[in-house]
Amino acid sequence: MKLNHREENDVVVIEPKGKIMGGPESTELHDLLHDMIDRSKLKVVIDLSKVDWMNSTGLGLLISGLTTLRKAGGELRLAKVTEKIQSLLTITKLVTVFKVYDSVEEAINSF
Repeated sequence: MKLNHREENDVVVIEPKGKIMGGPESTELHDLLHDMIDRSKLKVVIDLSKVDWMNSTGLGLLISGLTTLRKAGGELRLAKVTEKIQSLLTITKLVTVFKVYDSVEEAINSF
């Protein structure tokens, strides 16, 4: 997984690419979220349009990120969720936990 991020209107947009499967690369996402919290950047959108697949460890990372941000007074949104990831969120009933948007712009404007 490759990980890019940018800021837009006081919202951090994280753009992972590839597979979110755990391992050392997952630490990078975890560390980035904690760095954003430390810098008081508490509005985060994860653009999942370039994520090919995610396993249970990847789902755990998203849940952990959401929980961590909420404890700090922030919020996490998901944008451009692929059909495969949407199916995974539906099967696990996490679609009721995350706020999911069709575009990054809609997710940013939801704050």
